[in-house]
Amino acid sequence: MSGRLTGRAAIVTGGAQGLGEALARRLAIEGCSGIVVADRNYERAQQTAAALKAEHGCEALATHTDVTDEAQVAAMVGAAQGAFGSVDILIANAGILIAGDVLEIDAAKWRTVIDVNLIGYFLCAQAAARVMAEQKRGVIVQINSKSGKKGSFRNSAYASSKFGGIGLTQSLALDLAPHGVRVHAVCPGNLLDGTLWQDSLYEQYARTQGLTIEEVRRKYESQVPLGRGCTYEDVANAVVFLCSDEASYMTGQAINVTGGQEMR
Repeated sequence: MSGRLTGRAAIVTGGAQGLGEALARRLAIEGCSGIVVADRNYERAQQTAAALKAEHGCEALATHTDVTDEAQVAAMVGAAQGAFGSVDILIANAGILIAGDVLEIDAAKWRTVIDVNLIGYFLCAQAAARVMAEQKRGVIVQINSKSGKKGSFRNSAYASSKFGGIGLTQSLALDLAPHGVRVHAVCPGNLLDGTLWQDSLYEQYARTQGLTIEEVRRKYESQVPLGRGCTYEDVANAVVFLCSDEASYMTGQAINVTGGQEMR
């Protein structure tokens, strides 16, 4: 299928399910000829890769990848280059969230969030950029958060990792511009119907904020000027644009997809 990303090879970390899976599917719809679905959940990554082949006709393969493991990250990028001959797009989507009051959260848990969300992003971007710099082309997009623009209540580890991610994005953009590589962050609002919220965040926030799950949802919807949560499609629309030639004069941007909740 032809589209804005026809013939390009992509890697999606955290691509087995949730937002990562949705982004991988959208890249296939937009014409990517090869997609690596990278995830710690290798069985689910294989299922997603198989679905991309069957439903969209693109070449797809799964890798077992912990983004905090430098050797596994190198193997992920090597697999993409070996299978597809290039690495044109990296979607750095893998991430975790562990909430907790700053007076009580365990330092090891705090550090784990930084390791995955910030150091993991750096390792993936560095490995992909080494290939892209030789090609003199490529796009890296980090899936960041509105919490990368504004502190988050009882969520200091996550906000710190995402603030750092925007600084890293801007620094990568400066370093890689001479090599024809563009780097961006996309900052979604609350994906209230997404798997992360459904599987853990409603329960986490209800516990840490002393609310019911329904009260948590109403709270976060009420904070959005456009009156609804963010969707996977909202995020994918921004990602595809940034990866396409339509954004060829843009780099180093942190694009809000927040329904007006964040405007900086």
